[in-house]
Amino acid sequence: MTGHGHPRHGLDEVVHAPVRFSIMAVLAAAEKAEFAYVRDTVEVSDSVLSKQAATLEKAGYVKVVKGYVGKRPRTWLSLTAEGRAAFDRHVAALRAIADAAPAD
Repeated sequence: MTGHGHPRHGLDEVVHAPVRFSIMAVLAAAEKAEFAYVRDTVEVSDSVLSKQAATLEKAGYVKVVKGYVGKRPRTWLSLTAEGRAAFDRHVAALRAIADAAPAD
């Protein structure tokens, strides 16, 4: 081993949870996404998405904006700059782990 140790040390514990990782992956592909779209894409319930989005928001990774379309309330989610950077670092760490040559 050289330098920085195993690439798993680059994993972000907040991002690593499967549902949070999935939410961030959806948001990484768009400027913003409506709550219902993220819920349906990630295949979770409203309550699960709300809880995980709150965790990501508390970490500074996701911005939650509430508003209206006509008279209907809507919630949009988007990655913050910090969230996008954290997601990119996490994906890079996963790739490094997957690409690591076995030790002889």
